[in-house]
Amino acid sequence: MAATDPAPVILILGDEELLADRAVSEVTSAARAADPTAEVHDLPGAKMEPGELTRMTSPSLFGDRSVVVVRSAQDLGKDVIAEVVSYAAHPAEETVLILVHPGGVKGKALVDGVKKAGAQVVSVTKMTKPAERLAFVKAELKRAGRTIGADAAAALLDAVGNDLRELAAACSQLAFDTPGKAIDEAAVARYHRGRAEVSGFTVADSAVEGRLGEALEQLRWALATGTAPVLLVSALAGGLRSLAKVGGAPRNLRGGQLAGRLGMPPWKIERVQRQLNGWGPDGLARAIQAVATADAQVKGGGADPAYALEHMVQTVVASRTGR
Repeated sequence: MAATDPAPVILILGDEELLADRAVSEVTSAARAADPTAEVHDLPGAKMEPGELTRMTSPSLFGDRSVVVVRSAQDLGKDVIAEVVSYAAHPAEETVLILVHPGGVKGKALVDGVKKAGAQVVSVTKMTKPAERLAFVKAELKRAGRTIGADAAAALLDAVGNDLRELAAACSQLAFDTPGKAIDEAAVARYHRGRAEVSGFTVADSAVEGRLGEALEQLRWALATGTAPVLLVSALAGGLRSLAKVGGAPRNLRGGQLAGRLGMPPWKIERVQRQLNGWGPDGLARAIQAVATADAQVKGGGADPAYALEHMVQTVVASRTGR
């Protein structure tokens, strides 16, 4: 095999499905780049019978290369695991074996065995930290030849959530539809305003930052596209709670200490600190009360949820210091 060919046995280990699928695609593409005629066998571990690996990896009369992908390798039977581990110690020259395992106890004998046999391990564990997901968003857009600022990336996470497949799709959409090289918060809001979570956060950000016209326009759009009023109230309540938490934090705490104290990621704290401009304790108390009133009204205490929501937004904006 050429020096650029994939390793003969590769263990893709971890529970992040998007990254696992991408790793399989990358290895398969590399094998086919070396030999465009390479045959790919892709099958789930639960359906793999004893002797099947031997059959698929046996040398071809014509020396053709092959790629064998075993997904959900934790479901392999004991006999097949023994066969795979034995094969990993002496792999066929013209075959690339890819084992996809989510980690965990089930099938651990396979993981330990192929590691000991010298398999290349590709880690694809779930991203649990906000900083990791921010880095993922930036990397996705960089792959598409685009850039995104920290605030816009944070807004995208707020809008889309933590699922990497959805984040990847959102990044692809933004890269395709947004003109220019850099993607900003306005672009994120424009393309995700119609989603319930996004609409709520978008309205909340505009309101706490004092942009009444934008907040009302976004509120009406959210209602027109089917966003539940209770979600809009909840988003604004969350925004105000964040203001109260950050505003009431000890002044001597910085960075990681402040993040640990508040239970909020640093990027979100920085954003809320900027939003605190123009807010005082009395105004914040009035705004929180307005949200509590609207919450009761949209849950059956009022006749017109849309009016209750507009009044809430107007009161929140008017409660900022100096208004």
